[in-house]
Amino acid sequence: MAKMTVEDLPLEGQKVLMRVDFNVPIKDGVVGDDNRIVAALPTIKYVIDHNGKAILFSHLGRIKKEEDKPGLSMRPVAERLSNLLDKPVTFVPVTEGKQLEDAIDKMKDGDVLMVQNTRYEDVKDGENVKRESGNDPELGKYWASLGDVYVNDAFGTAHRKHASNVGIAQNIGDGKSGVGFLMEKEIKFLGNAVDNPVRPFVAILGGAKVSDKIGVIDHLLDKADKIIIGGGMAYTFFAAKGIKIGNSLVEKDKIDVAKDIMEKAGDKLVLP
Repeated sequence: MAKMTVEDLPLEGQKVLMRVDFNVPIKDGVVGDDNRIVAALPTIKYVIDHNGKAILFSHLGRIKKEEDKPGLSMRPVAERLSNLLDKPVTFVPVTEGKQLEDAIDKMKDGDVLMVQNTRYEDVKDGENVKRESGNDPELGKYWASLGDVYVNDAFGTAHRKHASNVGIAQNIGDGKSGVGFLMEKEIKFLGNAVDNPVRPFVAILGGAKVSDKIGVIDHLLDKADKIIIGGGMAYTFFAAKGIKIGNSLVEKDKIDVAKDIMEKAGDKLVLP
């Protein structure tokens, strides 16, 4: 595989910035489903077993206003991770500044630290500024400055251009970033499935936005026998067909794009 992995990176004594996908359901301060946390354990354990300092970044939910923050803290996630690892996990309730920097400086080899929800950076002083989800260049540079190497093991968010994935990777330096075991497995699986598919090859795509999937759909049209569209983005295709969708989710500025895709796809595209 062309991608560098965590096994290719120097880890001993290094501050290892890790993007994980800990976007898990939380109710009354308790993690309801820890599957995503468990999926990241092999990479985290590999880093700490090789005497790296694991500094974990993840988003949790969507933060559009200050009032969203208290219910979307990463503290319960850090506590659950600590139980799963059977070792302390330092939780830092901020995403930048002296408190975070001091906590990282105090880390010993093999320690684990969880940074506060990266999407806290989307709202500052009551303003929706989207520093994380908009890949603010200064934020990516700052987070990269906190570590020595970077590992992305968050396959579920790898398609998003956020400061905690693209921003850090762009600023950490050449030869200092790679993917974790979960990401490596997914890349290998998808590569084989797409390049050497067992037919009939059917792709199922969901999500809210057509705009997130245009490139994927275009790529798959030449390879798949059928593409099944689900999720909220189906309504944009319905609107493109002239079907009334009421108050359902729609990307009005992508209706013409949906028309072009349907024209190109013909009977390959299957809508609900």
